[in-house]
Amino acid sequence: MYDLICVGSISVDLYFKGENFTNDQKRYHLAIGGKYYADFFYEDIGGGAVNVAVGVARHGLKTAVFGKIGENGFKEMILKKLTDKKVSTKFCEIEDDYYKISSILLNKNGEKTIIHYEKPTHLIRQFFLHKDLKQAKNIYFSPMPHLNLKEKKRMIAYLKGDKTLTFVNFSAVDCHRPITDLIDFFDALDVLIINGYEYSLMIKKPYEKIDFYNLKINLPYLKDRILIITDGEKGSYGYYKNNFYYQEAVKPKKIVDATGCGDAYTAGFIAEYLKSQNIPLSMQKGAEYSAQKISRLGAN
Repeated sequence: MYDLICVGSISVDLYFKGENFTNDQKRYHLAIGGKYYADFFYEDIGGGAVNVAVGVARHGLKTAVFGKIGENGFKEMILKKLTDKKVSTKFCEIEDDYYKISSILLNKNGEKTIIHYEKPTHLIRQFFLHKDLKQAKNIYFSPMPHLNLKEKKRMIAYLKGDKTLTFVNFSAVDCHRPITDLIDFFDALDVLIINGYEYSLMIKKPYEKIDFYNLKINLPYLKDRILIITDGEKGSYGYYKNNFYYQEAVKPKKIVDATGCGDAYTAGFIAEYLKSQNIPLSMQKGAEYSAQKISRLGAN
């Protein structure tokens, strides 16, 4: 039995850092036909499902990931790293000629620019063949923009037992969907975790005009679900029924790599919530773990 099964992406992350990557405050400027030499290279695994599974495992819980791995030169590296990070590979699907790769350019401040490639695939086809997936005590669904909400709801219903908690992180694609579609999907989840900009897309209102301290009038369709909104350096906000919670951001000792910070917050929150069901404490643990992650290299 697993404390948490994470459903979603498994990627290979290739990090490059170089002084001759010409950039200003907001953009890299790479010449067409140019050749650039990195001063530093690092290889690891990432993806929304992996990052959360690894983070929750680091908090002492038993986790597994359901996602696709390509039958290629990266396969053994991915499987070994998952095992080393204490995440079960039992539910990993191996697919011929499948790739999911992120090339990540890091500047000296730890800020990232990502070039991403993923071969189109359909994760759901193999999902219902795994009866053992029902060994999940709890479920996390990472952003999967290629799946519509009806497919995600079917997958959750397949796994969900009477005491199973479902944590969901929406993609920007999901947040763009009509409110009527979202309302129907909310019945399938227990905790929704998104960032401030994603929330603005969800309610069809500019981010700058949202008062996150007074959102009760905007949340009737969430019913008795928990909503957590992360807002970077501004902190995070929690909403449950008539209760509001605020957690200030925890300042990292050093900014090394911002990749995966949102996933780290999610992992810290879920790990603590599964132990205590205490929302403020879970938000605190999420903020603390996110600060730990930003202080080291890699998405998890």
